[in-house]
Amino acid sequence: MGFLQSKRALVMGVASNRSIAWGIAQAIHRQGGELAFTYQEERLAERVRKLAAAVDSQRVLPCNVAQDESITSVFEQLAASWDTLDVVVHAIAYAPREALEGDFSQVSREAFHIAHDISSFSLTAVSRHAATLMANGGSIVTLTYLGAERVVPNYNVMGLAKASLEANVRYLAADLGAKNIRVNGISAGPIKTLAAAGIPEFRSFLEHARNTSPLKRNVDIHEVGNAAAFLCSELASGITGEILYVDAGYSTIGMST
Repeated sequence: MGFLQSKRALVMGVASNRSIAWGIAQAIHRQGGELAFTYQEERLAERVRKLAAAVDSQRVLPCNVAQDESITSVFEQLAASWDTLDVVVHAIAYAPREALEGDFSQVSREAFHIAHDISSFSLTAVSRHAATLMANGGSIVTLTYLGAERVVPNYNVMGLAKASLEANVRYLAADLGAKNIRVNGISAGPIKTLAAAGIPEFRSFLEHARNTSPLKRNVDIHEVGNAAAFLCSELASGITGEILYVDAGYSTIGMST
């Protein structure tokens, strides 16, 4: 019996079988959890449905986190079939491509707003609704990156959005803790996903992390998935408001040798 047996989890942000969110969903499934998924665009719907079926789920719902009514609809539909919700995985981030290259000082007001709205505020909005279904407490996990606290070439405005997201984790943890709802983030090392493909020269991120990290390798979606499953479970019942690094130790290095 897995340590998430009979727990109900909503996973937001699966785009393909290379998504970190998919690695997390697989780990939750292995540990006995029951899953529901969201997708952003109709072009992703069939792909997400096929992945959901692979982990015995038929609950696949559209959700555009830029629209309040879309978020509300997801949780209304979940409430119609699930009387409680135990876990939310928030794996959602976006910035316009042009904001991820060139000089950071040239970022537009619109791109700045979009990056923060989709990548950070969406966690607040989702958590607000999720809390109404977490009558027995629960766990909310989001994904961040080291660019939130250190300058990473071409990460630009997304670094600021992730810094906002990490502060969001702490404030939500304080706000929801009295309801026994824990909120944590995972700062994963660079992984080749569809989202990462939008960052110029991303291959150099992978190479540098591999060569510099103590383990001398990159991490994968399954390692992040296992860490997330732990945070979603009662094994992590005393952990909230934290950022867990799953990056082969890269974040601990001050100067490579």
